[in-house]
Amino acid sequence: MNRRHFLQSLAALTAAPAWAATSPWKLNYMLASAMYGNLSLTEILPEVKKTGATAIELWPKKHGTQREELDAMGHDKFADLLKQHGVGFGGSTRYDLGPLKLTEEIKLVKKLGGTFIVTGGTGEYKVTPEQLRLNVKAFVEKMKPHAALAAENGVEIGIENHINNLIDTPDSLRWLADDIRDLPGIGIALAPYHLPQDSKLLSDLIRHIDQKMTLFYAWEHGLGCMKPMPKEEEIQQMPGRGKLDWKPLLQALKEVNFTGPTEIFMHPTPRGIPILPTAAETTAEIVRAKNHLDSLI
Repeated sequence: MNRRHFLQSLAALTAAPAWAATSPWKLNYMLASAMYGNLSLTEILPEVKKTGATAIELWPKKHGTQREELDAMGHDKFADLLKQHGVGFGGSTRYDLGPLKLTEEIKLVKKLGGTFIVTGGTGEYKVTPEQLRLNVKAFVEKMKPHAALAAENGVEIGIENHINNLIDTPDSLRWLADDIRDLPGIGIALAPYHLPQDSKLLSDLIRHIDQKMTLFYAWEHGLGCMKPMPKEEEIQQMPGRGKLDWKPLLQALKEVNFTGPTEIFMHPTPRGIPILPTAAETTAEIVRAKNHLDSLI
């Protein structure tokens, strides 16, 4: 090897560790307590790390009981449990409070080191497209003081697109994203389940929402969640079980460099039961879905 080639090789070797240290983009998994129905926090917290998640989000009745359990046991004891299991606290879902009554929840989430609260929109949605656009704008105006309070406390209010809700359609999502673009403390919790199962539409929405994504649900429609059905049909809401092609969605998340929480999610019928009969089976199914998503990245 001549001297020039030797020096080139040496330079390449020297540069290699810095290149290798650059972490590739990946999903940041959060565990929704509702996946375990009404099981207790003492049963769920040992499962968090097993699912590949680093933190837990708490849900109240009727989907779970963990948010109420937190209040019953006391915030300090809950914080001790998190520390014991090496688990972080992400935030909470509070559809029961709605977007305009979150003052105390914001304080709690901040106290426990969380960063978000998921809730729904408010306002009339069974209207013409023109009126719906105005109603979304009016909703954002109402949310400004609440978003400001959230931002002051390092918390973001994530408005989920949800059926029978102001933020229900692709257009309403785009309008909301546009109207909150420069408004700290408020974002969007995107649930593909509640939208047309069109990978291009969903990935385009991800790109449009961009940095205003508070949380992403890895949740597809499958055969729905509104009536009892055999478990092998109900579980088609989980990634890799249904027909949705997740690869374009993951590519879009990568393009916008989404590093917020991703929750592998579904709803069982009736609400309040684990998605599978036991905690161990529920964990195994979440891990299977995670492996499916990770294999596509």
